[in-house]
Amino acid sequence: MPRPFKKSRPVRKRTWDSNDWDTVSREGRSRRADSASGPVRSSGEYFSDCDANGIVVSPYGVLAFVLCADAECLCRVDTSLVDGKTSILAPGDMVRVESGEKGPVVCAVRPRTNKLSRPSVGRDREQVFAANIDRAVIVASVARPAFNPGLIDRYLVAAQAGGVEPIVCVNKIDISGAEPGGIAMYRELGLAVVTTSCESGAGLAALRELLIAKTSVLVGHSGTGKSSLVNALDPDLTIHTQEISESSKKGRHTTSASRLYELAGAIRIIDTPGIKQLGLWGVSTAEINYYFREIAEFSQQCKFRDCTHTHEPTCAVRDAVETGAIARGRFESYLRIRASLEEEAKSGE
Repeated sequence: MPRPFKKSRPVRKRTWDSNDWDTVSREGRSRRADSASGPVRSSGEYFSDCDANGIVVSPYGVLAFVLCADAECLCRVDTSLVDGKTSILAPGDMVRVESGEKGPVVCAVRPRTNKLSRPSVGRDREQVFAANIDRAVIVASVARPAFNPGLIDRYLVAAQAGGVEPIVCVNKIDISGAEPGGIAMYRELGLAVVTTSCESGAGLAALRELLIAKTSVLVGHSGTGKSSLVNALDPDLTIHTQEISESSKKGRHTTSASRLYELAGAIRIIDTPGIKQLGLWGVSTAEINYYFREIAEFSQQCKFRDCTHTHEPTCAVRDAVETGAIARGRFESYLRIRASLEEEAKSGE
């Protein structure tokens, strides 16, 4: 079991604007209520300006582990914060805990400064897996599993949509001794990129420096080594890890639920289960253009203002791809994400 938290520290507000080029207003984004079965509560109804005295470590159905002062305790969640059979809480939520007849109860939650989320399994609800975070560390691996820029791009969109600063971490650099070729395009975009190895320790100091005095979340494909990175950053932790499947060369799920840990150096980090695919919540085909910074810039030169960059004539974006001004891999990710959003929109009609 991980060691207990040391001392509660306030969640720091982010100062980096991850949407400095995003001109799309996210006010009033659809919660896909039209496709939901039964009445859907407005997300704002759950939150209040309570005096928070705890931070959610890990929600567990209608229960939640909460850090209050110096101790972690298991709390019941008030029915006002429950949607169906599950609370709306996520690791990082700032909550108010009061004493009840059967023990501590989470009775209120403060509005979130930001979040990372995706559609729930039924795709009719938003599933928030981290809240009030400074940075999202998107963990990929050189190999075992293979480097997957498509998933990185989806997480970049999700981070921007949620108002979170992204960092790209390429782990297992010891396998090949060299960076994967596709990583250069993320540095060219001005993103923070760090390469690491839990085996040799390479890059861990640089990653730790980016996380000091921050609340961050680790996200990515199964088997990329997220839990191993947490263990390597603080050897006092003993989070369970698994080997890669020899038959599929893909990762296995080790972390079964998102959980917040406190590490040495005032580092708070949320470890999340690995996934194979990431759905995007509240992002429409009309907006996806703006979540690819380089595409948004060149799209201003397209002949048609509503150019989709898929077939229209005189498309400055496609021309930029041909000249190398836009990385072809990034453009292909844009096309795949756009196509998936269009398919989702059709299926929801």
